[in-house]
Amino acid sequence: MRLTSLDVFRGITIAGMILVNMASIAEPNVYSPLLHAEWNGCTPTDLVFPFFLFIVGVAMSFSFAKYTDSKLDSQSTSATLSSLYWRIIRRAFILFALGLFLNGFWNQGVWTFDFNNIRIMGVLQRISLTYLLASLVILNLPRKAQWILAGVLLVSYWLGMMYVPVPGYGAGVLTRDGNLGAYIDRLIIPQVHLYKGDNYNFLGDPEGLFSTIPAIVSVLAGYFAGQWIRRKKEIDSQTSMDLVLFGLSCLVIGGIWDLAFPINKKLWTSSYVVFSTGWALLLLSFCYELIDVRRMRRWGKPLAMMGLNPISIFVASVLLIKILVKTTVGTGKNPPSTYDWIYQNLFGSWAGAYNGSLFFAIATVLFWLAVAYVMYRQRWFIKV
Repeated sequence: MRLTSLDVFRGITIAGMILVNMASIAEPNVYSPLLHAEWNGCTPTDLVFPFFLFIVGVAMSFSFAKYTDSKLDSQSTSATLSSLYWRIIRRAFILFALGLFLNGFWNQGVWTFDFNNIRIMGVLQRISLTYLLASLVILNLPRKAQWILAGVLLVSYWLGMMYVPVPGYGAGVLTRDGNLGAYIDRLIIPQVHLYKGDNYNFLGDPEGLFSTIPAIVSVLAGYFAGQWIRRKKEIDSQTSMDLVLFGLSCLVIGGIWDLAFPINKKLWTSSYVVFSTGWALLLLSFCYELIDVRRMRRWGKPLAMMGLNPISIFVASVLLIKILVKTTVGTGKNPPSTYDWIYQNLFGSWAGAYNGSLFFAIATVLFWLAVAYVMYRQRWFIKV
């Protein structure tokens, strides 16, 4: 069974990633919904990454079905699972390596990598680790134990962040450098290999090791949703309504939990996991109702095409952004970057600063939609 609405959901998420990545380059000339929350809180941009982890989980419910639903005979079990684990490890390794490649691409020159200062963690690295660890949970624990573990991970992370004292700061300090996650990241990863950005000295990593623990639950939540859909005997609006109710419940629980443990993407707090899962369920229910139940598929076809090559398009889009930012146009003492030249001359000159950055980002999304269309017509489906 292939869930067409999931391809559309994935395409929406990839398009959202490209949109916010491209728009953020023009900061501060960017509309606030296209930027991450400064610290606590949640903007639409903060939902894009957890959506992708959620989608990974939904997809796993279908790709792992023959291993989790059927009982393999004793002679084939070992060989079958061994082959599956190898594919999981291989995929996780490739994703992590791609993340390192993106982090190191073009530091001093096109193919110059500064391994002494490269950031180790990142978006693809977190996808890699959460996919690997969630796979181990799904393949080795019964359904009830999976739900219990998900709750334990969220509660344990909350208690650890709030009640384990950090040397020099104390317990429950959720500042950029004083939180437990940043402290653990500094213990494991040398500071030169941590995140450097956002115009502040963040002595940790927004995709760090410790905050990967609750991110595993973002994947498991998607898996639980996928299992719920897959086990339904009929494709009907009742399933969509169930997803809506689950989603609204998560929004309420996440909002209440925010009072004790603030919603924060950079810390990937437990309240953030539940809150973002709520929005993911609502968007999935919307796509499921229109695409799979009502068969209104024409509007989602371009997004579904993008959703069939998500990693390749994401990696290529990030590489293009780096090239636009690091190459220059013209000569002189301070020639503008290719991005600035295009932004100022083709968009900002007539649309203004904020609209210019928005239209440039939209044009970039349309460009990658065209690339996805060509890849689809040529039957180029790049699997990781």
